Amino acid sequence: MIRVAIVGCGRILNAHLRGFWQLRQRGFHGFRITALAAPHEEQAQTFVRRTPGVLPRPPVLPPDSGDPLAAPPTCLEDFQDDVPVRIYTDYRHLFADQVADAVLDITPVHLHHLVGLAALEHGLHLLTQKPLAISVRAAARMVESARQKGLVLGVFENARYRPWVRAAHWAFATGLLGTPQMAFLGAIGGFWSPDRIVAQTPWRHDKFRAGGGASLDIGVHHMDILRYVIGEIDTVYAVTRQWEAERFWRDDAGQITLRTTATVEDTYFATLTFRNGALAQLLWSWGGHGEPLRLSSWPAFFGSRGCIQADQLVLDDGQRGSLLETYFRQADPLQRDRCFPLGLQDSFALAQWDWLQAIATGSLGPETSGEEGLYDLAAACAILESATLGRPVTLLEVLRGHVEAYQREINHVLSID
Repeated sequence: MIRVAIVGCGRILNAHLRGFWQLRQRGFHGFRITALAAPHEEQAQTFVRRTPGVLPRPPVLPPDSGDPLAAPPTCLEDFQDDVPVRIYTDYRHLFADQVADAVLDITPVHLHHLVGLAALEHGLHLLTQKPLAISVRAAARMVESARQKGLVLGVFENARYRPWVRAAHWAFATGLLGTPQMAFLGAIGGFWSPDRIVAQTPWRHDKFRAGGGASLDIGVHHMDILRYVIGEIDTVYAVTRQWEAERFWRDDAGQITLRTTATVEDTYFATLTFRNGALAQLLWSWGGHGEPLRLSSWPAFFGSRGCIQADQLVLDDGQRGSLLETYFRQADPLQRDRCFPLGLQDSFALAQWDWLQAIATGSLGPETSGEEGLYDLAAACAILESATLGRPVTLLEVLRGHVEAYQREINHVLSID
């Protein structure tokens, strides 16, 4: 039985708990959540059981958005009632009390390396919410610590586990689309534009708490998807902008209830080259006045034999149809079962299962291992490094710390050596 402690009790915990709940519903019982840590005991308590008069924090996105932040309030009592759950206001005391074997860290980004290194030092396996850390240097320390101690380190990069990403990877891996040539991912505007505080969490707009803005919050997803579907990244050439220097949260009447000064970018445009010769164009913006740019055909992947546009698979031989339907109809059943064990398709449950299985079997790590998270982070940081230097940068330059013009200030202020 793997005892799991969760550090951090923000809104995203609802999606994580629903993932764990699905594992139990599908018959996977090899874990129990034994402890929660949050700055305030009351905050953690709302995720243990429902208490009359105490309301959980409501989702910040509408349910039909499909975003994990839209997950409805969920409590441990919904699926677990056979172990006591201890609550801590200091994660260091939790680790010292030896009430867990593994830690899920969903704290703000600037705490990832602090919580992670402390957990590893106490011999605890670790799964860290993306991005792996606030800088490449901090992330590399975590990866090295886990390697030295023989512990499982994973990054919670749930995008890779989504069915359409699995299907796109399969379409190239089997040769159905031929060799990769081009890709496009991105959007301008949306629920947070032009100047809303993203996820109602001001720290996302603070360089020394989030590391970057859209580049690190969304960019790591883009980079992981592209590395998985297209191949390893060679160079990144990017520009970024901060269109909104101040961001706000307004109530239903339109009155400002919260404001914050942004010290990170809200927009990036990036061109990527890959070792296999492919190209990709990425863009994202939390800005954009008027209305969002609606790009119904993204994500798009082009190969030498056809393309994927959104869920449409279009091949040169005339075949056309749903990518997902084609994948589930044609993919090897054993391969499908490896991608979707227990019949799961929820990306949170799948990432958790992969991590827990790695611990149970003694393997080096889940598919989205610490090493994978380090590469994804380096690629996302390459957006910021390229924009700072005004030139293309290679992934290896950033990964090896040879380029850190943007990150140098973060490492200095947070004493990351």
